[in-house]
Order: sequence, then C-alpha cells, then structure tokens
Amino acid sequence: MDIENLQQLPDDFIKLCTSVTAKRPKAVINHILQYGFVTTEELQQRYGYNHPPRAARDVRELGIPLETFRVTGSDGRKIAAYRFGDISKTRFSQVAGRTGLSKRIKEKLIQTYGCKCFIYLEEVSERELQIDHRVPFEVDGEPELQAENFMLLCGSANRAKSWSCEHCENWKHLKDKSVCLSCYWAYPENYNHIAMQQVRRIDLLWQGDEILIYERLKQQANELDQDISELVKEIIKKSISAFLLLSQEYNKPIVTLTL
Repeated sequence: MDIENLQQLPDDFIKLCTSVTAKRPKAVINHILQYGFVTTEELQQRYGYNHPPRAARDVRELGIPLETFRVTGSDGRKIAAYRFGDISKTRFSQVAGRTGLSKRIKEKLIQTYGCKCFIYLEEVSERELQIDHRVPFEVDGEPELQAENFMLLCGSANRAKSWSCEHCENWKHLKDKSVCLSCYWAYPENYNHIAMQQVRRIDLLWQGDEILIYERLKQQANELDQDISELVKEIIKKSISAFLLLSQEYNKPIVTLTL
C-alpha cells in the first residue's frame, strides 16, 4: 500500500494493526498494509500457511475487518484475496479484539473431559489441543471466560470446523447464536444440523487391536469396489434390521443394541 493510501487509514486503526504481535495475523496485516491486499497463494507460498482462510479468520477475530474478493493467480485461475473491509466496523475495545484464552480454561476443560479432541474424541497430547469458541467469534463476539463456552480441538478438527463455519449462512449473514448452539461444531454430542445442513455424522477411530478390524473392513471394501464409509453404514443397517426382526419375532423391545 503506498504512503498516500496508508495515510487515509485512521490513526487508531493503524495503531490497532501495528499492535498485533501474533505471528500469523501479523503477517496478513503487514502484507495488506504494504501492498493493499494479500492472496491465498501468497499466504501459502510466501508465508507457509496451508489454510489461508484460518489466517484471515485470525485477523477478523482481532477486531480488524477483512473482505474477500477474487483475483487471478499465477496459474491463471481465480483465487481468493483479502483486504481491509469497512473500517467503521473495527472493534477497538480490546487490542486483541478477543481476550486471550487462559491456560486455566484449558486445564479446566482437560480436567472435565479428558485430554482429547471434542470432535474426533481421540486422545492427543495437551500441546496438540487448541482452545476454540463453541460459538464462532464472528457470530457472537467474545463470550465470558468460562470453560463451557469453549472446546478443545486437535488441529485437523479445528481446520474442518473453520472451513465449515466460514461457508455457513449463519456465519456470513444471519449471525444467530441459537443456530450455532444447535450445530454439530458446537455440541457434537447433541445437535440437529451441521452448518445449517440436515446431515448427521459420526467419526470412528480404530486403535490398538481394533486396527485389525479396520484393515479387514478396508480389504472387504476394496474387494467390493466400495467406499469404506458406505460399507460401514451398510453393515450397521443390516445389523439394526436383524435386531428389529428378532425383536418383532419375540415381541420384545430392544433395550440395548451392541454392534
């Protein structure tokens, strides 16, 4: 960004931008200050960020508005780029836009739920777990610093949640907290939609001796030229049908179903 354009930015906005110290959002902000915008290609190739929307989200969560537009990449295809949005929508109440998530909250979550990812339910090291808002900051702002307002996610789950949320109509337009509270990405144990889509999902993890079961399923799926997830669903459907028939035959309700 040339000196003339830089001088057009309000002093308090420039002060907020230059106060950012976190590496990822700082790289995005400094690049935009210098050149006017930054592309997803530049974020990947120049700065090494393989998930550019997450880097842009970091900036937005600091209270600095960004808008997304399309440019032509080096290969001739259209790619996304980011520039400062409506400066009047900047949040100046806190330098960081959102309060730093304390170590105390992370410890409380681990103490309550265990050292595991809330989405994939797999145990990972504390170092690999990231604290994330149950309701995205873009929808409801900064919540009270209480453990129940946050969740622990592994890096993979956090990236998946970010992508899904950022493509949700509630994120982009509605900004309705109640929609998020009934979403899989906020409460995977109790939800009725995923990013406003009527779908359901279950994430299965095989470990230890269970890996042999997975390998057998994979082999069978390959022999049937079938996706392994479809094979698992088919097995579950057949098992449920068999239990239902058995229940009807003996005129007894099914109390538990063990697959």
